[in-house]
Amino acid sequence: MQVLKRWALALGLVTAVLATTGCGTISTLGKLEDGAGGEAMRMWDRWVQAEGDIAVATTWEAKVKDGIKVSDIEEIFRQVAAEHNIRDVGTLPLSKELEARSGKKEPLLTIYQFCSPLIARNMTDFSPHMAAYMPCRVSLVERADGLWLYTLNMDMMVKMGRKLPSPLKEQAWQVREAMWALLHRAANGEF
Repeated sequence: MQVLKRWALALGLVTAVLATTGCGTISTLGKLEDGAGGEAMRMWDRWVQAEGDIAVATTWEAKVKDGIKVSDIEEIFRQVAAEHNIRDVGTLPLSKELEARSGKKEPLLTIYQFCSPLIARNMTDFSPHMAAYMPCRVSLVERADGLWLYTLNMDMMVKMGRKLPSPLKEQAWQVREAMWALLHRAANGEF
């Protein structure tokens, strides 16, 4: 029954979009990456499950295994960045900043930033709006149940938009793979 409701909703949305935008929508659909609709539905499902929290729909998360230290996570980040030829371009130790201001202990919140300057330039040349997504970030967040890592869902970047020309498509996949590896290897303590 849930699947039928989902497909009915999707069909209704497609019908509404086509009715209101007509040929522009049909023209745009032909310019999208293969599988864009499936990726959009996965995001839609996460958005619905999160009761409208768009951040849940547009990010990946991974719980850090117990016993893995922050220093381990940071070392794995350095290793993965080197393996994937991306640069560490900055760290924002937000919880430390808040502690310095208030004098009170804060739950850990640190944002790590990574970038490939050449790929960033190429992607921005393709779409200047992509600059708003740069640099790639991974956030380390302390929650009641332990440490968590969060990053942008790179699949939406490489699977849902306009078709990327070669070699930009391959470069975008390199960044996607790097961010996936950063997230999961650090969460699992995989040096």
